[in-house]
Amino acid sequence: MSEIRTVGICGAGGTMGAGIAIVAARAGFTTISYDRSEEALERSRKDTAAFIGKSVERGKLTPEERDRTLDAMRTTTKLEGLGQCDLVIEAVFEELSVKRDLVRTLDAVCDASTIVASNTSTLSITEIAAGSKRPDKVVGMHFCLPAQMMKLIEMSPGLLTSDETFQTAWKWTEKCGQIPVKTQDKPGFILNALLVPFNNDAIRAVEAGVAEPADIDKALRAALGYKMGPLELIDLIGLDTQVRLSEAFYPITLDGRAAAPPLLRRMVAAGLLGRKSGRGFFRYEGEAMFGA
Repeated sequence: MSEIRTVGICGAGGTMGAGIAIVAARAGFTTISYDRSEEALERSRKDTAAFIGKSVERGKLTPEERDRTLDAMRTTTKLEGLGQCDLVIEAVFEELSVKRDLVRTLDAVCDASTIVASNTSTLSITEIAAGSKRPDKVVGMHFCLPAQMMKLIEMSPGLLTSDETFQTAWKWTEKCGQIPVKTQDKPGFILNALLVPFNNDAIRAVEAGVAEPADIDKALRAALGYKMGPLELIDLIGLDTQVRLSEAFYPITLDGRAAAPPLLRRMVAAGLLGRKSGRGFFRYEGEAMFGA
């Protein structure tokens, strides 16, 4: 079984990619973050440093751990910069053709032994792996947002994923202090199969005038013990992301609850994207990547 020492992140300029990079670097792995946009990477570096700094202030990390984490992190705008990686995790746009093309390109960039993990939350791992000449090296590794704070990782083998690939990736998640669960390669896996329709139901409740967003969230937190209400969660992941999840999930399942509600589409059209825009179902100060 191969050992993972260096980890690459594709799409590291986004919230999810940046969070995954923190998970890897915090666990002591050399981490190379790739994004085509230097501007996005610079924003990611700034927000990452701020998040890790706050982790020290809150006693979650020591100053020495902060320094080791930041020292382990590299960035690149060249995909070739991931050539030395033992594991590459893609966290790019949730579209099959985009992910499949990226996997195909990584074949030419990375060593034949490199494991490629997809952070997809709705798409088929087998279909993504079809873009690779080495589908046995492709595995699903779905982190939860925000990745640097949430422990769950849904681990999904495709039809051609080898046992060695799956076990190596599984052990890596445990070394990172995460909690892996094995899921089948089915739409939405566990989390989003339940969560996408549920979140849309909460939006429809607002749309129907059942209650104000704050009261809906308060009721569900109090009754079900959730740390965060569904509307606050949608603001965190981004209303535009909820639309993309719905658009990816509905055609596969034909579940009417998975279809994006009209209110959600109107809010996205108005630029009300949640924390990252400063306003969604609630208002926020600042536009930090991690909602700080």
